[in-house]
Amino acid sequence: MLMNKTMKALLEDKAIARIAPEAISTWDLSKEEFYHYTLQEMKDKMGWGNLERGFTRLFEAARGDYYHPLYSEAECADAPAKKRASLVWFPSDDKEADQRPFIFLVPGGGFVNVWNLTEGWPVAQHFNAKGYHVFILTYQVRVHATAVQAMGDMARAMEIIRAKKDQFHVDPDKYITCGFSAGGYIVCLWNTEKGYRAFDLPKPQACFPIYPVTSYRLMEAEEWGEGENPDEFAMAGVGCTMEEARNSCFEIPEHVEGFPPTALFLAAGDELVPPEHSKKVARALQAAGIPCRMEIGETGGHGFADGTGMCMEGWPERAIEWYEGEIR
Repeated sequence: MLMNKTMKALLEDKAIARIAPEAISTWDLSKEEFYHYTLQEMKDKMGWGNLERGFTRLFEAARGDYYHPLYSEAECADAPAKKRASLVWFPSDDKEADQRPFIFLVPGGGFVNVWNLTEGWPVAQHFNAKGYHVFILTYQVRVHATAVQAMGDMARAMEIIRAKKDQFHVDPDKYITCGFSAGGYIVCLWNTEKGYRAFDLPKPQACFPIYPVTSYRLMEAEEWGEGENPDEFAMAGVGCTMEEARNSCFEIPEHVEGFPPTALFLAAGDELVPPEHSKKVARALQAAGIPCRMEIGETGGHGFADGTGMCMEGWPERAIEWYEGEIR
């Protein structure tokens, strides 16, 4: 069982050498005490969801041509952040998966990391089990206007998927986006003028934002600690001041006209990204006549990932059941 193996043993396995540094991108996990924890200890001490589920599926996917850098060595030469931008393919074993939209999965990480370890690999396994091929995006972080740069990363990933559609067994025009926290903002921004329309790409079939950031108006109204600068935060995320962000398409709830049917999942006790971020989008979608589902867990906070061990357990399955039952 993988539960008895340490993070060190798993991440240093040659079979996943290419993706291992992106478990939590830009974070050298080898310097952390938990690097020597077993997965069982990670579950007991860290509460990081079902890591065994993710690692098991990752090792299965790694038997094939699963890892695809977004940019060439020449493109990365003057832009080091591009070296960590990649697309990982997790194919489903379901024979009907080829006829379904693929899931485009975007983990979060506050625009400074990408948490494939918790919000990528384990969640992909859930969607695979429901009969959907999954692509996980590791986008550039710690760059100017990270969310805007991510639009280009998504578009580049879509180019790769289109070029290899026969290998991946997908229709490149049919996909569902799913993103967490900062990744939730990215998949929401993809539905605005900065996203698929700017790149002349097809609209998603559906969108699953999970505890997403959505509103600079809400963030501007929050209390900021000493030494924290709201404008610097906005500049890092979208490349403009907080005021400019809240008066543009970066203010997601006021720019939902390009959204597909959307299902939001969050927890009532989320103190990092207050539930109002999701509620504002849900109200805007409903007012625009766009199908919307919102599930708010009674317990739990930010970063519940696949929901293991809490009331949000099974949300990926419920998202798919909503899509198949009411949207498709």
